[in-house]
Amino acid sequence: MEKNEPKVSIIPLGGLGEIGKNMYIIKYNDEILVVDSGLTFPGEEMLGIDIVIPDITYLKENKDKIKGIFLTHGHEDHIGALPYVLQEIDAPIYGTKLTLGLVEGKLKENRMWRDTQLNIITPPDAVEVGSFKVEFIRVNHSIPDSVGFAIHTPAGIIVTTGDFKIDQTPVDGQITDIHKFAELGKKGVLVLMSDSTNSEHKGYTMSEKVVGGTIGRIFRTTKGRIIVATFASNIHRIQQILAAAEESNRKVGVVGRSMINVIGIAI
Repeated sequence: MEKNEPKVSIIPLGGLGEIGKNMYIIKYNDEILVVDSGLTFPGEEMLGIDIVIPDITYLKENKDKIKGIFLTHGHEDHIGALPYVLQEIDAPIYGTKLTLGLVEGKLKENRMWRDTQLNIITPPDAVEVGSFKVEFIRVNHSIPDSVGFAIHTPAGIIVTTGDFKIDQTPVDGQITDIHKFAELGKKGVLVLMSDSTNSEHKGYTMSEKVVGGTIGRIFRTTKGRIIVATFASNIHRIQQILAAAEESNRKVGVVGRSMINVIGIAI
């Protein structure tokens, strides 16, 4: 690279080579964007530890340079550290409606709601922050309202897919915007950051519509009470369970604090 060419830095503070506590820094000159702010859960050797968050020493030392925190989706490994990070730094947050709804719930719980600027962005909209332009790209995942980003910098385009799944028949009809990724590829991408669970294995994962058909069949043919366990954040699955219950004329009782909170936010 020539000396007079613009340079951009990508600094992972968590999530690289590990599951959880996802957090990346995109830095150009004296401007910083933060992508995600997640937590992970402790291993068995971490006695007395409840959660693990990224080391944000670098962010605290450069807090005046932070232009915004951009969130790909609402899973804990991508937003769970926010209540702790925002105690140390003050920056506007950008995300989709559901993701920021979940963030809002966390901040209210930690009595930090009034001081935080939440900016709802709907794909395929973009936002300009300092020297950066960030395009929101719709992707399909196990939680609705998930996105990837095309981050336009003076040095080139950085694309991060966020967590994604290629599902041609998702429950909410929001398929991954493959055409946008192809368009970016034709323009030329400086760096692609992509992460998808089990992507190293051959084959594909069945569509959520197939899972929904199985749930419906079980609800129609089973006599008596049905107990279903699922992740609270898997709102698509919860919706399919509720639809199957309605179809088979069943009542639904929601149990668990997280489940009640997430369903309330989703509604």
